[in-house]
Amino acid sequence: MSLRLFCSALCGALLAGGAVHATEPAHAAILFENVRIFDGKGSALSAPSSVLVEGSLITRLSQGGIKVEGEVQRIDGQGKTLMPGLIDAHTHLMFATLPQIAVLTNDVTFTTVAATRAANDMLMRGFTSARDLGGPVFGLKKGIDMGLINGPRIWPAGAMISQSGGHGDFRLPNELPALAGQYSFGERANAAMVADSPDAVRQRTREQLALGASQIKVMAGGGVASNYDPIDVTQYTVPEIRAAVEAADNWGTYVTVHAYTPKAVRQAIEAGVKCIDHGQMLDEDTARLMAEKGVWWSLQPFTDDRKSPFPEGSANRRKQLEMYKGTDHAYAMAKKYGIKTAFGTDALFSAQAAASQGTMLAKMGTWYTPAEVLRMATHDNAELLALSGPRSPYPGRLGVVEAGALADLLLIDGDPLKDLSLVADPAKHFKVIMKDGKIYKNTL
Repeated sequence: MSLRLFCSALCGALLAGGAVHATEPAHAAILFENVRIFDGKGSALSAPSSVLVEGSLITRLSQGGIKVEGEVQRIDGQGKTLMPGLIDAHTHLMFATLPQIAVLTNDVTFTTVAATRAANDMLMRGFTSARDLGGPVFGLKKGIDMGLINGPRIWPAGAMISQSGGHGDFRLPNELPALAGQYSFGERANAAMVADSPDAVRQRTREQLALGASQIKVMAGGGVASNYDPIDVTQYTVPEIRAAVEAADNWGTYVTVHAYTPKAVRQAIEAGVKCIDHGQMLDEDTARLMAEKGVWWSLQPFTDDRKSPFPEGSANRRKQLEMYKGTDHAYAMAKKYGIKTAFGTDALFSAQAAASQGTMLAKMGTWYTPAEVLRMATHDNAELLALSGPRSPYPGRLGVVEAGALADLLLIDGDPLKDLSLVADPAKHFKVIMKDGKIYKNTL
């Protein structure tokens, strides 16, 4: 038997034998009755309605009753809010909850064990989809998709691609200079790959695409968590970033970059990237350029209101505080210029930070109305996911409550369009959590 046939047979056997670990058995049809719908796009809830889910899809909506032939599970929504599952546009599930030193010094299997819990917890917070922007997440994603563990849908970038001394270079000082053909622990684990020429960047991009990346993440500027690079530095050259863009485009997908400063963002746009992650230190001219080019801005509501994983006075903490200062202005520019904006959390190396996912979403009310916040975390983020085109691992529409859309749904006790703080306490307020037509939580 060839290796390909063996792998195909093995996967088929596992899929056939692995029931999805939802809290309730799957039904042919599930009917939500007496719910008020936030459809992901509007600014008001519907009149009391019924929503029918068949298999993995929403099939019918009606403000009257829906007649269903055959077996159906009925859920009396009691006038509560039915809305799309939430989407986090910037995650690192493999690195979310463990301290950085634990990630860098433990076997990747231990990191994966911690990530399985992080994935389940994320789903239980109502985040049914995540764009993962760096880390060896392919195995975790496969386990979720096969029903071996619970977690969100994952759009994986795989390993971050970084220049030497860049934001994704986590080699220790005693590992430098690198010897030819010598790979660091982070590279062997496929967490971050170091590449220092257009050809090397092209190769690393192609490798991640071959492994199943739905988009590519390139480090185009300095960062907070990394040790070598000041936050103001520009990383890579236009030809190097363009090599990643061309390789991704050949696969029908796109490149997003980590960048904070005007120079880093401008050269990334010149190279053809379609999304900027972070950008808290941008100026007006660069924000205007993003709007003109139709580039997405994946922003995170970073403010100095939670415990930092970095010691006070450390270089990392100083970089963090410098970045925090730009958050208010960044959101103001995103609104002023009508830039396509995504919500993400970028929780790293802290179980406390990961658990605050809903709190961070509620904090978005500092800059947007509740309807704008929820639209960003559902419909708008789904549009960003769709940039993966044919490399999207989950065909179908997300982020909306419409006939034909994928059935990722939340039933919330209360009206989040009036009280956005409801999303900060999902354990209390999220009564039903559904992903792909399967119920993972039901406390009605």
